[in-house]
Formats: sequence, C-alpha cells, structure tokens
Amino acid sequence: MLHRCGAQVLIRDGLHAQFAGLPVRFLPEQEAFAQCDVIVTVGGDGTILHAARQSLGFGKPLLGINVGRLGFLATVEAYEMEKLERLVRGEFSRDRRALLSVAVQGGQDGTALNDVMISKNSPTQTVDIEVYCDDILANHFRGDGVVIATPTGSTAYSLSAGGPVLDAQIAGLVVTPVCAHGLHSPPMVLSAQRRLRILASAAYGAPDPLLSCDGGTPCGIAPGQAVTVALSEQSVSLVRFNEADQFEAIDKKLRRL
Repeated sequence: MLHRCGAQVLIRDGLHAQFAGLPVRFLPEQEAFAQCDVIVTVGGDGTILHAARQSLGFGKPLLGINVGRLGFLATVEAYEMEKLERLVRGEFSRDRRALLSVAVQGGQDGTALNDVMISKNSPTQTVDIEVYCDDILANHFRGDGVVIATPTGSTAYSLSAGGPVLDAQIAGLVVTPVCAHGLHSPPMVLSAQRRLRILASAAYGAPDPLLSCDGGTPCGIAPGQAVTVALSEQSVSLVRFNEADQFEAIDKKLRRL
C-alpha cells in the first residue's frame, strides 16, 4: 500500500523471506533508520516503544499501525489505512513526546517513553519506597512499588494504578504509588524541572526490588542503590494527523473498554 501511494519502502535485513517479491529495499536496521523519513511500525504499543528506543538517535517520527489489543500510541487502526496516503503526501505534523532519563547508581542508564517501574520481587512481600524530589523527601510508603510516568505514559500503568491522565503536551511527570499500604500516598504531578531520586528496599529475606523501563527486561536494585529519574533532553516524535489524536484515543480506547 505504501508503494502504491508513491513511497519507497525500506525493510531491515533478515526479513527477506517475509517480503520476497515485494518492491522494498533491504538495509541494515541502523542504515534504514538513517535514510528513512518516517518509521512505520505494525503491532501494538510495545512495538512502538521498542522502535522508539532503537531509533532514538535519528530523530525520525514514528507512525504506529495498530494490530494489537489497545494500541493507544498508534495513530492508524487497521481499518484506517487510507491515512497512509496522507502520510506519503506529507500531510501530518510531529507530536513531540517527552522521554524519561534513568540512571541507576553503579548500574546502567536508560530511557523510557512511557514509564519507569520499581516493583517488589516477591508476591507475598511489600517494598519500602522513598521518593526524593530535588533531594527533599516527598513521599515514603510501603506497597507493591511506584510508577514514574511521562504525560504519554500517564494513560498506561500509572492510570491503572490510580494516576491522573495528563495532556501529552504538558512538560512534567507523574509519580504514582502502586497499592500503597497507607492513606497518605496520593499520585503527584511534578514540574519538568524536577529530579527524582528513589530508594527501594525489600523486607528482610525477600529478593531485591526490580526496575523496568517501558516494560523491558527488569534488573534488581540493591538496598541503598539510588535510582535517579528526570525528563530527558531527548524526545520522540509521533506522527499526528490532527490536534485531537490523544483525546480521540482516550475516548475510543479507554472510555469504551
């Protein structure tokens, strides 16, 4: 369909069998990212999050075609393929989405488009969470964990845990406790300039808590090993066909579930 609309289609190496006989060019993935104008993903939100991480240094906008269950980040549904014509004609804008920058003390750095999750590692135990905002203790609770989300990610895990929905154009972040064992741990919406430091520790004898970015492979956090989270200087651009894409998605995919 993209080819019929006049686009040249680039496919990463290794998929020759799946696209045999079709008018596409095969390139190494990084070279394809460098040469393309738009990155098109086919799948669900996880596919978009993966592509965003893989292509972060190239600054190319992403268009998601949803064939998953929810596909909240996707701009095109399977029954809306006529939008590909608008894509090829350049009739779209870039919707800039903030990223989180994550640094683990003595560990690896990371980024997240949706959220950072710190969670317990045992179904029968809780985890102790301390959240420092600009080095001031802002919250301390025990529970199942905490979600730090971007405005984009406010409609994902954070929403399920009772957090608010933020306009994706807001520059800020959301801190949402997960099943906090107390009455005074509400979600917090913080300024884009804030820097968070989270300390997590499990009960004696329980395995170390886990850290995961955008639902990726988790890593363990040792007691006293601080996790620093702030908005990144980098961002991701999503293809947008109208100004109300986010709110249409809220209406169609969240209210009507």
